[in-house]
Amino acid sequence: MPARNDMPSTIARSPKKAQDTYVETHDAAVAQYGEGERARRTAFAALKHSFEKVGDHWEPKDEKGPSDAKAAGDRETDAETAGGVDANASKEHLLDLAKRLGISGRSRMSKAELVEALQKANAASSRKALNR
Repeated sequence: MPARNDMPSTIARSPKKAQDTYVETHDAAVAQYGEGERARRTAFAALKHSFEKVGDHWEPKDEKGPSDAKAAGDRETDAETAGGVDANASKEHLLDLAKRLGISGRSRMSKAELVEALQKANAASSRKALNR
């Protein structure tokens, strides 16, 4: 399976169910659209419906569904992605994640600011994990 060999490192560090979701969707998308960016994006979109990015890996979401405006829209939408952060989660959930990731000033942040801070913290965690 090509996707299993080329799996992004954040997914490789995630639970088997997340890995299987990515691989199965990627392989089905390759069969339909061909290898490339569209297959990768399709696999990530499927992953984001059941998982959210926390630091350098993906964890199951409490509730399945689109994680942000981009995931909720169609392929043509101009909406921005939240990079794996479940922007549709409650503010309390986002605060809990921010606490786990050691984001300072989180109690004074709006929901949108929390999403942005979580995106940055996730990216930093992923970079750090790659450099180990």
